[in-house]
Amino acid sequence: MCAQELTVRPDEPHLITPRLDPGVPVLSLGRYAGARRQAIVALKERGRSDLLDPLGDALRAALEHLLTWGVLDPPLTLVPAPTRRSSARRRGGDPVTGMARRAARDLPGLTVAPALRLKSFTRDSVGLSSADRQANIAGRIRLVRPVDGTVVLVDDIVTTGATAGESVRVLQTRTADVAAVVAVAHA
Repeated sequence: MCAQELTVRPDEPHLITPRLDPGVPVLSLGRYAGARRQAIVALKERGRSDLLDPLGDALRAALEHLLTWGVLDPPLTLVPAPTRRSSARRRGGDPVTGMARRAARDLPGLTVAPALRLKSFTRDSVGLSSADRQANIAGRIRLVRPVDGTVVLVDDIVTTGATAGESVRVLQTRTADVAAVVAVAHA
């Protein structure tokens, strides 16, 4: 796998339409395929923390494009999509938070707030249908620290949009203005 294959093109990220609409624009760097898929799987399932830098750099480039295009305006708080605590422990940390921190590093007006948690006993969504993913995540995300101002939800993969939708709902009910969801990949 080559970091060059993760390079963000001048026209990325692209607006996508997940099956479940989270109510805000969802932008993705590309399909969950090829080098992007290999990098995400290796980071999450094989402990390849060395991939946080190229994935974080790709996310950073996407955010820089969105800021340059005027799609997003600082100040912004990047809120990583929640990860199951057991998965984060097994992986040696939360990869989405790691990518968000690398992406925001030295970008003026951007901060990272890991403000969302999955409640206990939330199932892993791999292999679940859209309806099952939505039922699995409904009411299972909680806010663990307040976030005010403009927020961008950051995720590694948007599959059905269930996690993004529930995360946006929780953030919006707690006074955050969610501007968009930005994902490294979409299925």
